[in-house]
Amino acid sequence: MKEQLEAIKAQALKELEAASSAAELEQLRVNYLGKKSPLTAALKNMGSLTPEERPIVGQMANSIKAEIAEALDAAKEKIGQLELANKLEKEKIDVTLPSKKCACGKLHPLTKIQREMEEIFLGMGFSIAEGPEVETEYYNFTALNTPEFHPARDVQDTFYITDKVLLRSQTSTTQVHAMEENKPPIRVISPGRVYRSDAVDATHSPMFHQCEGLVIDKGITMSDLKGTLLLFAKQMFGEKTEIRFRPHHFPFTEPSCEVDVSCFVCGGKGCSVCKGEGWIEILGAGMVHPNVLRMSGIDPEEYSGFAFGMGIERIVMTKFGISDMRLLYENDVRFLSQF
Repeated sequence: MKEQLEAIKAQALKELEAASSAAELEQLRVNYLGKKSPLTAALKNMGSLTPEERPIVGQMANSIKAEIAEALDAAKEKIGQLELANKLEKEKIDVTLPSKKCACGKLHPLTKIQREMEEIFLGMGFSIAEGPEVETEYYNFTALNTPEFHPARDVQDTFYITDKVLLRSQTSTTQVHAMEENKPPIRVISPGRVYRSDAVDATHSPMFHQCEGLVIDKGITMSDLKGTLLLFAKQMFGEKTEIRFRPHHFPFTEPSCEVDVSCFVCGGKGCSVCKGEGWIEILGAGMVHPNVLRMSGIDPEEYSGFAFGMGIERIVMTKFGISDMRLLYENDVRFLSQF
């Protein structure tokens, strides 16, 4: 029995010394210290020994078991250190090498132009006003002097939630809130999303962005509107930019006009950007209609004002030479990274 136990010990220590991985050690633990190990089997045969031999052999078996366990722990520590050294060797970093550049995000062209517009008007003394995108029919149409049967009120043009609640079709709704909540003088812009029931194509989208501007004070005239828009155009498109007014009609302004800027690519000579005309339409404007002032609680006999509204997408497409509005919403990083 003693010779058998010594042979088991010698074989176990030899195999532990040769082991080279944690998986091998685990298998050796099962083979020599498990329930089906030869050491356990040898101990089960102690019944054939004399009473005098049993305690001697039992003590020897326990000593060998402890010695194998101790050798197993030592082998685990040794292999663990070797595996850690190999891992550190493979994962070492040369801190003297140039670092890898991180891919940084960029501002979306719509966000970039909107912020640029905001900075221009903030520099003129305007403040930024916000309004709800879900509006009532009163603020979207009635308070803006839009007749009851005007085509813009039709369900084919506007997204109605209920008969009296809708997604705003213009940021002009914010000017009504601004006039109701503030006393003149008022000088605000209100950039934001608007919604119209348009089919998606290169120049139309059911959701787009506008920037509305409003000034109310005593003695405001059309010349104040022209000076404000001329300064905006020069800062947005370049110092040589000129503007022109063309007569138009909007329910909430009187008189009304559409505003063009001279083509900043060809200087007004005619090119593909301005379609050979030398001018590019960018916004609509006019003097605030007396009815709009009156419905907002402002006396049109004492105060006057002007308002203007422009599509931010149109400014972006004009300034960056983008021919298809859909490119702005497809989130193609290859396209957006150009800006």
